[in-house]
Amino acid sequence: MEFKDFVKKFAEQFEDTDASEIQGNTNFHDIEEWSSLIALSVIAMADEEYDVTLKGDDIINSNTVEDIYNIVKSRM
Repeated sequence: MEFKDFVKKFAEQFEDTDASEIQGNTNFHDIEEWSSLIALSVIAMADEEYDVTLKGDDIINSNTVEDIYNIVKSRM
């Protein structure tokens, strides 16, 4: 799993936010479009793409896209 590919897949979960605005160090909670539905989409993406189960607490306790990447990577 490459970091830039993960960031791209993470960014694809947003419909109205330009993907170029989302980087590894982006605090995704600060993105105006962020919602519980997008959190569920990120959880589903991790499951489908990487066969990794994320929990709601993983999302809540993370700040950046890189934080989520590190969780997914550690569970692969």
